[in-house]
Amino acid sequence: MNDFERALQKLRHYVERKDFKGWDPFDGLNSKLFQKLPLLKKNKWARLAWVQFFKRSPVNFRPLTGVPEEDNPKGLALFILGYARLYRKTGEKEIIPLIRNLSERLLMLQSKGYSGAGWGYNFDWQARAFFQPKFTPMAVSTAYAAEALMHAADVLEDENLLQVALSAADFILNDLQRTYDQDGDFMFSYSPLDKSQIYNAGLLAAKTLIRIWKHTGNAELREEALKVFRYAAKRQKPDGSWTYGTLPHHQWTDNFHTGYNLEAYYVLKNLTGISDFDPIIKKGTDFYLRNFWTSEGIPRYFHDRTWPADMHNPAQLTIVLDKAGLLSHHKELAEKVWQWSINRMQAPDGRFYYQKHAFYTNKIPYMRWTQAWAFYGLSVLTA
Repeated sequence: MNDFERALQKLRHYVERKDFKGWDPFDGLNSKLFQKLPLLKKNKWARLAWVQFFKRSPVNFRPLTGVPEEDNPKGLALFILGYARLYRKTGEKEIIPLIRNLSERLLMLQSKGYSGAGWGYNFDWQARAFFQPKFTPMAVSTAYAAEALMHAADVLEDENLLQVALSAADFILNDLQRTYDQDGDFMFSYSPLDKSQIYNAGLLAAKTLIRIWKHTGNAELREEALKVFRYAAKRQKPDGSWTYGTLPHHQWTDNFHTGYNLEAYYVLKNLTGISDFDPIIKKGTDFYLRNFWTSEGIPRYFHDRTWPADMHNPAQLTIVLDKAGLLSHHKELAEKVWQWSINRMQAPDGRFYYQKHAFYTNKIPYMRWTQAWAFYGLSVLTA
């Protein structure tokens, strides 16, 4: 057993002991204390400050303020994807009931009252651009939940799970809002409640349409998805990067959201054979591999500075390289980044820390953001 397999085994023991429940960087508004402060609850800036304080603090105030450890739909989806990967590698029979259990929990958390299956987060979320009430379905979480249920359906031979996953196309097409450009191409919104143009969210929604098109043959899904891919391609910068979105306060470029964008384009190419976006993919991949990893293997959060190192990023690197068919070609880079991360960011009990900064480490054990992504990433690396 090598270092990466040992790290995955330790992490697996940890998350199974925790029953996959935990905290999240953005779950501060779940605080029972905050819920008892009506004047703060009604104020956007108070909500935003509360969320950001909990997200940025290296001290975990959640137990003190009554934030419970819960299931997160996207976290459950990532665990399903990781276990499906492990099952196909090992055939371990004990994995089957785990995938069944996680899938049932994911189904229970499906947001109701929409055109098709959609998933959100288990907490109210106040961002600068919008407020999303608990379990408002969103493009990103729906994309990973639908993909996870497709894999679970395959492993478990469960047609019901597949049908739920396929119905996510109706949510994406009918409930997400659209912003069109002069060519008739468009970007999906983050959720039904906003009109933001956030590239990774729209591209992951489009990726999901392509996955469902592959199952159903519904040509409308492919054509609508291509409009999103064209919209984002036209807004790629000359150096191959994308900003997070179009709003003035979205003008940063970070590691894992760049990875989401590339993941979506690689899935499109793999499932359709379309080569129109090859120059976009090449420029984006070159930028991604050149700018987000130091020679020591530190996974940089932003393209223009070293710190913080965030565990989301090693996982996304592995997933992007796998989708690109480049994991064996860039295995030295992937293993260097993971080795650095294991040595400096994995606790003795198997969990991974949230972020390492230049002078301190935030060790709060977030389940969705950190453990679920690390689990999925390591399952791909060791497959």
